Amino acid sequence: MLKLYGFWRSIATYRVRVALRLKGLPFEESAVDLLKGEQFGDGFSAVNAAHAVPALMVDGRAITQSLAIIEYLDEKHPSPPLLPAALEERAQARALALLTIADAHPLIVPRIRKALAQTYGATPPQVDDWARRWLTEGLTVYDSELARRPPAPFALGEAPGLADICVMSHVVAAQLFGAPMEGFAHVTRLRMACEALEAFSQSHPLRQPGAPARTCQ
Repeated sequence: MLKLYGFWRSIATYRVRVALRLKGLPFEESAVDLLKGEQFGDGFSAVNAAHAVPALMVDGRAITQSLAIIEYLDEKHPSPPLLPAALEERAQARALALLTIADAHPLIVPRIRKALAQTYGATPPQVDDWARRWLTEGLTVYDSELARRPPAPFALGEAPGLADICVMSHVVAAQLFGAPMEGFAHVTRLRMACEALEAFSQSHPLRQPGAPARTCQ
């Protein structure tokens, strides 16, 4: 049984949950409430000095950063694969993943939202507008990238993988912040294919313990 430190609302933790479920790996999630600052407590600081989730415990050591965890899982448990076999396709999968992991998501994490409020006096609606701006830009890029791909159920073919996990993590963030989803036909097609799979639907933030009893916008 793998132990995963996460938080119901954490988009990065969502990515790892999906990967674990696609691999069929049992895991137990231990909640670290980011909104209450539990990531700064002595207990979790010993797990991850960066005070961030997710963290996956493996043989008494923590693997952090969602992309590193997912690639570790894919190398340790190669079936079913989360990265394509062809070298160029693997690069494409990583590129699609990094559009959210490296570009959009870092701009909306709790510490950034907190800094906007405390340092620059942004109000809660202004902070939400900030998040929606970057999420919408990301959706626009994703829709354009997916439009260039041959029609298929998933981003890079017949089976879900790293690219789909990361596109969906961006979609889930957009849902949580109420970003408009209209006009992104290719993203919507991919979302529907992924949501039909239990690995994605069961991993949604609003289906986790501690999540508020509400639906996404």
